[in-house]
Amino acid sequence: MRLIFLGPPGAGKGTMAKKLSKSRGLLHLSTGDLLRANIKEKTALGKEAVSFVENGKLVPDQLVIEMMRHRLREQDARKGFILDGFPRTTEQAKALDGLLGEENMKLDHAVNFDASDGKIIERLSGRRICGKCGAIYHLKNIPPKQPGICDQCGGSLVQRKDDNEETVRRRLEVYREETAPLIEYYERQNLLRTVPGELDVHELEPIVKKILA
Repeated sequence: MRLIFLGPPGAGKGTMAKKLSKSRGLLHLSTGDLLRANIKEKTALGKEAVSFVENGKLVPDQLVIEMMRHRLREQDARKGFILDGFPRTTEQAKALDGLLGEENMKLDHAVNFDASDGKIIERLSGRRICGKCGAIYHLKNIPPKQPGICDQCGGSLVQRKDDNEETVRRRLEVYREETAPLIEYYERQNLLRTVPGELDVHELEPIVKKILA
């Protein structure tokens, strides 16, 4: 199965993608995670992308497309995948169509996670991430057992620069301008399936699984 998860930042795409990846054996490809890894490792791509990410702006299409081109050609992508955070623009979507055509692959669904700005700001401004192992917490919904400390590895929890409220609002503006048109793009292809992203993951999971059945 080949899926795209659409929706604003903080709508629950990544959490659901990780759960389905484990239960269905699908490769979870998160553009955000790949970009952050490149930035942390100070690769050429990371150096070019860092200013865009920290200011809540979209990374230029050509950087993301080239990265995904190589990744989708790897063997583990042949078993099926969930694209989380890609495509983000109509141009990226068209490029993805071309890449999949070259590899004789076809999308099954584009799942749109719909959530209000208020809910997203609440979620992201409270999110904390372990600087050592990458585990994700939330001050209200998924608090660590010990404040500021990761339950899994004991590392320190930090707030990503792009999770503070001001940057989240800018990210939502960028989403509406650049990414929201993808909803219409995949609707025209009869691939779009919309789910309520404001629900907690345990409430949302059966809804998503029913769509994919």
